Amino acid sequence: MAEEKKSPNQKLQEALSVKKESAWIRLKDNINAIYNFGEEYKNFIGKNKTERLCIRSMLEMLDEAGFSSIATKNALKHGDTVYKNIKGKSLIACKIGSDPLKLRIIGAHVDSPRLDLKPYPLYEDAEVALLKSHYYGGIKKYQWVNIPLAIHGIVFTKEGKTVEIHIGENPDEPRFIIPDLLPHLAKDQMKKTGETIIEGEDLNVIFAHIPIDDKDIKEKVKLNVLKYLNTTYGLIEEDFIAADIELVPALQPVDIGIDRGLIAAYGQDDRACAFTGFKALIDTKDCRETVILYLADREEIGSMGDTGAESFVFVNFMREYIRKTGVSASWDELLENALSISADVTGALDPTFKSVNDPNNVSYLGHGVSIEKYGGRGGKYSTSEAHAEYMHYLRTLADKHGIPWQTGEQGKIDVGG
Repeated sequence: MAEEKKSPNQKLQEALSVKKESAWIRLKDNINAIYNFGEEYKNFIGKNKTERLCIRSMLEMLDEAGFSSIATKNALKHGDTVYKNIKGKSLIACKIGSDPLKLRIIGAHVDSPRLDLKPYPLYEDAEVALLKSHYYGGIKKYQWVNIPLAIHGIVFTKEGKTVEIHIGENPDEPRFIIPDLLPHLAKDQMKKTGETIIEGEDLNVIFAHIPIDDKDIKEKVKLNVLKYLNTTYGLIEEDFIAADIELVPALQPVDIGIDRGLIAAYGQDDRACAFTGFKALIDTKDCRETVILYLADREEIGSMGDTGAESFVFVNFMREYIRKTGVSASWDELLENALSISADVTGALDPTFKSVNDPNNVSYLGHGVSIEKYGGRGGKYSTSEAHAEYMHYLRTLADKHGIPWQTGEQGKIDVGG
């Protein structure tokens, strides 16, 4: 009856205009499954706050799912499931399809903005032991002061032992903090811009303040710290130069909103896509194409280094894939004909800061996955723009399977990217 009451123009509008609807409404019959998936995601991201921890957890799950290291295989055939562990900081995993010449690839990254320790981080000043940090990736430095921090890292001692350090995630463990000026003394500080209100060299972490009881020692607090590190972990100060030690927020994922419709957590850039890509790989059944998941490190600083996407690790994997599947193609020919998705987070329209977005070309909370044609900045600089044919393919695929989707840009022109 309602259909009969629509005017011709109303029917025309319905047929021609883009329909924007909350995925919560479209998927109302699957609400419990959505919340259950969210809990699984929160558990993963809360336990894996560094790239090493992410890769370790994923390797364990791959082993449980029947995957094996590609190095253990002399040949690969349809149905084989393999992975390559790249220095414990990045990962490539795949399921071999019935047509190994056809590839479907998802790439994401497992590193997130954080604070790394400097090579010689420990010092004492004003009878306080502090750690000098060097921020990694794009951060708002002022957001890292006066919040509880946890330490995760790996150290190689002078004797060649490997030592892991994890402090600050369990309720009975101490946390660490970068102090800020109290408001009563911050008049000059408050005149600075957001970029400089906290300088990079101000990101000094309070590590301890109880001194060793010896009047002949000048830096009593620092020595007490070194004594603790040596007693507990077998470390000496020089071992810091052979260490990857990271500071991250000592906060667990939480639901946001009275409806629990959002998740706040550290590291969602880009572990949200890494986790969902991983689940997609695990859940993929027998397929014609070979499906590949590439989880890279170092994206936050330009993808450089031997665990980043600018290295040869993926090319080397493809060469090994070709040798062991016996396909008659080069690695660059395979990639030229592959379909791939660069999976990373985007920004949704913030009602408080709407001015930085074009409201017609921005993603909205709860409207489904965002399929963005391009990124880049100012004039699409440095972007890899998807062709119309590929956008058509992805749109059709999502519609076929009832997947809510949207598209947008990362901010207005010359603002975002």
